[in-house]
Amino acid sequence: MTRSRIRATLAWPVAGLLLTTGWLAGCGDRTATGDSAATRSPAADAGHRDAADAGRRDADGHRLQDPPELVSRDGVLKAAIVVERRKVRVGDHRLYATTYNGAYMPPTLRVRPGDRIDLTMTNRIADDTNLHTHGLHVSPRSPSDDVFVAIRYNQSYHYVYQVPVNHPTGTFWYHSHADMVSAPQVAGGESGVIVVEGLQRHLPPALRGITEHTIALKDFQIEGDAIKTHPLSIGAPTNRTVNGQQNPVIGIRPGETQLWRLANIGANIYYKLHLPGSRFRVIAQDGIPVRRAYDADTLLIAAGARFDVLVQGGRPGTTRLETLAYDTGPAGNKLPRADLATVVSGGTPVRRATLPTAVAAHEDLSHARITARKTVVFTENKAGTQFFINDRKYDPGRTDFTGTLGTVEEWTIRNDTDETHSFHIHTNDFQLMSTDGKPHDPAHAWYDTIDVPVRGRAVIRVHYADFTGKTVLHCHILNHEDMGMMAVLDIVAPDGDSPGK
Repeated sequence: MTRSRIRATLAWPVAGLLLTTGWLAGCGDRTATGDSAATRSPAADAGHRDAADAGRRDADGHRLQDPPELVSRDGVLKAAIVVERRKVRVGDHRLYATTYNGAYMPPTLRVRPGDRIDLTMTNRIADDTNLHTHGLHVSPRSPSDDVFVAIRYNQSYHYVYQVPVNHPTGTFWYHSHADMVSAPQVAGGESGVIVVEGLQRHLPPALRGITEHTIALKDFQIEGDAIKTHPLSIGAPTNRTVNGQQNPVIGIRPGETQLWRLANIGANIYYKLHLPGSRFRVIAQDGIPVRRAYDADTLLIAAGARFDVLVQGGRPGTTRLETLAYDTGPAGNKLPRADLATVVSGGTPVRRATLPTAVAAHEDLSHARITARKTVVFTENKAGTQFFINDRKYDPGRTDFTGTLGTVEEWTIRNDTDETHSFHIHTNDFQLMSTDGKPHDPAHAWYDTIDVPVRGRAVIRVHYADFTGKTVLHCHILNHEDMGMMAVLDIVAPDGDSPGK
C-alpha cells in the first residue's frame, strides 16, 4: 500500500460556502438544547447574562469564548477548511500559527447522528497535510476518514463522512494526521472540536436546557514571533489555553448545572483537571455516553481524550480550574501545575438539580465470543528518539494487524517503557476490560483513547462493526507517533476480502 496522492485541483474560495452552513458566533454561553442556540428560552438567556455579568464583575481576565460553530442543516454539514500560516491571536500573544480558516481555535463542527459531512480542505502550507475525524465511527476509506491521504501544497480534497444513525452522541475532534508531521501541525494549531448532538437528551428533562461550554485544551511553545513546531520537546515550558485563551473567566450561578465538554486537542501533553470545591459528574467518555454516571475529583485526560461532564456552581466566589502536576515516568516528563481558567460563581442562585446516575445503554463485551487475541507492545530506544510497536517502526506500506468485520477481539496493550503512552485506535472504539490486572467497571468502560501506565498493561475488547478498510492504531502522544509508534490495521470482510486500501 502506498500513500494516496491527491490529484491537483484548484484552490477555491470558501467565504460564500461558510455563510451557507450555519456559522454561529461563539461568543460565550451556549444552551444545550440539541438544536441551534436560537432555541434558547428568555429565562435561560437571563440566567446566562446573570452568571456572565458576575464573572465580569468579580474577576480579572476575558470571558470564555466558545468557538464559532458550523452546524448541519437538513442532514448535511457543508464546510470548507483552508490550512495556512498566519499571524493570529494565540492566548495573550500574536504569533504565526498553522491555522484552520485563519484561527488558532477553529470552528466546532456540530452534527447529528445520520448526518453527512461534506468538507473540502485546501492546503496552503508547504508540507503535505490531511484531516482525521478523531473518534468518529465512520469509514476509513476515501473519501471518508482515510489517514493515508496526503494533500499537497495548493491542492484541495473533498471529504465525505456519513455519520451512522446510531452514532454515539458526545465530543470528538478533528486534526492533521499527516505522516511523520502530525505533531508539528497539531502543535502549530491544526485541531478543532466536533460535537455529535444528542447527549443532552439522555439527561433528565430539567437539565436539557442547561448552558454548555467547550473546554478545548491546547498548548503552545514560543520561538520568536511564532508557535514553535520543530523540534518539539514535550517537557519544555508551554502555554496552556482554553479555546485559545489564557485564563479566561467562566461564569456560573450558585447551584447552576452546566455541561462542560473537556477535550485534550493538543499534540503531546496530559492534563490532570481539578476544580477545587467541586466534583465532575462524568456522563460521556471519548464521545460515548456512559451507562452509569460517576463522580471524579480529578480527571486525567490523556493526549487525544475527552470527557463530557456536569459541573454545579458553588457558593458565591472565585476558584480556579487547574491542571495538577503530573509525572509521566522516569523516561518521560514532569508536567507542572497550571491555572487554566477562573470560575466565578455569582448572580442569582438557583436550586441545585439532582444529577443523573443512569445515562445511556451501551454494548457490553464482557461475555462476547472472542475470535482472536492480539498483543501490542510499546517500546522505545534509550535516547527517546525512536519508538516502536512490536519492535517495528511505522511503515504505511506494511499491514501489521488484520481484523475481521463483525467479530470481537481481545487486545493486550503492553507498555514496556519508563514513560506513559496514550493508546488510540481509529474507526472503532473499544471496551477497557482491565488495567494492570484490575477489572474496569463495564458501566463506564468505552473509550477510543486510553492511558497505558509505565511498565503496565491494559486489556481491551474491540468489535469491528460496519466498516472495512485499512486504518491505524498508535500512541497519541504525537511526537511518539511521528517517530514510529504507529501500526496499520486492516479490517477485512468475513471472506477475507478488503477491496481498495
